[in-house]
Amino acid sequence: MSTESGVATEQVPERAGAAAVADPTIADPGPLGLAAFAATTFMLSVFNAQLMKPAALAAIFLPLALFYGGVAQLLAGMWEFKKANTFGALAFTSYGAFWISLWYVETTIGPKLPLLQAHRAVGLFLLTWTIFTAYMFVATFRINGALVAVFGVLLVTFALLTIGNWGGHASIIKAGGYFGLLTAALAWYTSFAGLLTQTWGRVVLPVFPLAPGAKAK
Repeated sequence: MSTESGVATEQVPERAGAAAVADPTIADPGPLGLAAFAATTFMLSVFNAQLMKPAALAAIFLPLALFYGGVAQLLAGMWEFKKANTFGALAFTSYGAFWISLWYVETTIGPKLPLLQAHRAVGLFLLTWTIFTAYMFVATFRINGALVAVFGVLLVTFALLTIGNWGGHASIIKAGGYFGLLTAALAWYTSFAGLLTQTWGRVVLPVFPLAPGAKAK
């Protein structure tokens, strides 16, 4: 398992009698997926943390959610499938679908929900992603410390937003916004680390590999 970039790249076990899956014509999609996730998370979290008002301005994040957080991450996920990286493929494809579905909720479904109960529907939507993020977080403990940090803080972010939206607690949503900003910063760091490793040909920013036998970086 390679951990030089932010997202691990799996190899077929030698004991299975198969060669490692590799295609030198495909660049590492990890930095793209992480950058797309970071940018969209950052913009939405600015509004969740109430750092920019009025709330109506939050609609500006929707194009970014659809095209960068959504489409770009889906593409990164497909390339991770090609590189035989199960974790990266699952993460980028799923969170790409999250941003596209959130865009659809905000533009199409949300206005049709009963006004007094819409917060519970949003809470249920976010709970689903909290559960998904929880088991992805567990998987990061066999990849690297950078991803442990990203997914750990992301899990707290989703949990706070779930509780805040379900119960209609503006202060908890605001706290989730601040944790979202930290999530974005960590994801950008991990993306930057992967980019520098690929372009400089050596490790510049460490991601702290945790896979058995991995060298400290």
